[in-house]
Amino acid sequence: MKRILIALLGVLLTFTLAPALPAAAAGTLTWTTDGDVTRYKSAPTTASAGETTIVFENSVATGNNVGMPHTLTFDTSTPGYNHDVTLNILANPFDANDGRHEATVTLTPGRYRYFCAIPGHGTMVGEFVVTDGDPDPDTTPPTVSAAAAGAQDGDGNYVGTATVTVTASDSGSGVDTVEYSLDNAAFQAYTAPVPVTAVGSHSFRYRATDNDGNVSAIGTLSFAVVEPEPDEDVTPPTVDHSLAGPQDDEGNYLGQATATLTASDADSGVARIEYSLDGGAFTAYANPVVVSTPGMHMLHYRATDNAGNTSAEKMAHFTVLPAEEPDTTPPTVLAEVDGEQNDTGGYIGSATVTVTATDTESDVASIEYALDAGAWTAYTTPVVVSGLGAHTVKARATDTAGNRSADKTVTFTVVPTGGGGDCEVPDTRATVVIDGDDTGIENYTLSDGCTVNDKINEYGDYRDHAAFVRHVETVTAALVTGGTLTKRQQGTIVRAAARSDIGS
Repeated sequence: MKRILIALLGVLLTFTLAPALPAAAAGTLTWTTDGDVTRYKSAPTTASAGETTIVFENSVATGNNVGMPHTLTFDTSTPGYNHDVTLNILANPFDANDGRHEATVTLTPGRYRYFCAIPGHGTMVGEFVVTDGDPDPDTTPPTVSAAAAGAQDGDGNYVGTATVTVTASDSGSGVDTVEYSLDNAAFQAYTAPVPVTAVGSHSFRYRATDNDGNVSAIGTLSFAVVEPEPDEDVTPPTVDHSLAGPQDDEGNYLGQATATLTASDADSGVARIEYSLDGGAFTAYANPVVVSTPGMHMLHYRATDNAGNTSAEKMAHFTVLPAEEPDTTPPTVLAEVDGEQNDTGGYIGSATVTVTATDTESDVASIEYALDAGAWTAYTTPVVVSGLGAHTVKARATDTAGNRSADKTVTFTVVPTGGGGDCEVPDTRATVVIDGDDTGIENYTLSDGCTVNDKINEYGDYRDHAAFVRHVETVTAALVTGGTLTKRQQGTIVRAAARSDIGS
């Protein structure tokens, strides 16, 4: 009995999701789309088992003149459906086939679910029923019934609105069309439940035709609609959903998806919200639904107000993929010093520092460097250091996951080009530095173009350490006499020379 009810529900749902096509040739099922991202323009509701040609057309001819792409994708994981056909057709009005594509598949009895896999097209979903193929002609008409729903008074009259739902099934060739007539008007196609709001007695006639042309007897449903009381609530709640969670570029949720359901009712207020996940029983909704099982999922939901009005079922489908392991490994940084060197390893005139960084998991976001005691600076091109003396360059990198590497440090010394007192490359450091010892005294530029550091000439040739210190005493005494240095500044520089290892 449960299987029959599920099959009948499948027929009802597919009539409400997409208009049924006219009867197609045996073994051919056709879907069409246009520029709308909320539904398929037309789709089959039934089919016979066996080899079948699938036609998916999303073209200018079917009304898509804006170039909107769609897919026809068969569900291969949601419980309750057949999973034996893998189909994923992408169609665009301007592709090589002008949007019309065909594929051959083999269908088996049961239900198939289909959807559009493009993010943002989440309501383009439906299902169809496949029955056993029968080589004998089908001479049995469909079974069809109708039922009215809505708030009723004590006499059984429908208050404000009666909504008539028609259900049809056919165990032979399958249902082709369902039609209805309200109050003896002409028959018309039934595609969704029919709301009747006119006050008075009504006669609702209905019939169904199968794919072999057998037409059912005409059924009749009689009912009456009465005016609601002035304050009577006959309007069902409005209900909606939202999905949240980390997503990949294709809209799949990584690790888990959280579904939040909301409902509102301006009259009597919302009594309850219910949901069904992947074909399970409807459950009272109290908190957001967290879905972490990998695979495709279907969520049905509805709301009921305090007057007993229940909304139409709505649904959402989404896919959960296994969560990616977070990147906790920082980048690898390499710093290299290049340039012409003398016999003791000093870089003559200048040194060039090149920094590279790699990351095997996420990408490198930034590289920075700091020269001597300077601030961290964004690294974009190799750093050229021409100031004479000892230098330190630190480098580091950060990846797109926020992991920062440890500092990579290189040290080197830049020496004058000539090596004598009148050097070809002036020592333009801001302060007087002797053997890496910063005195804090300004490195004045003199009238001959040389600086105080040039006169001290820490890279010159000296017989011993004492000779270097005497040299510093001599050149600084001359600078005091000339008014460049004070006696206190001279003393500071000479003491730094004495502390150095130059000439040792």
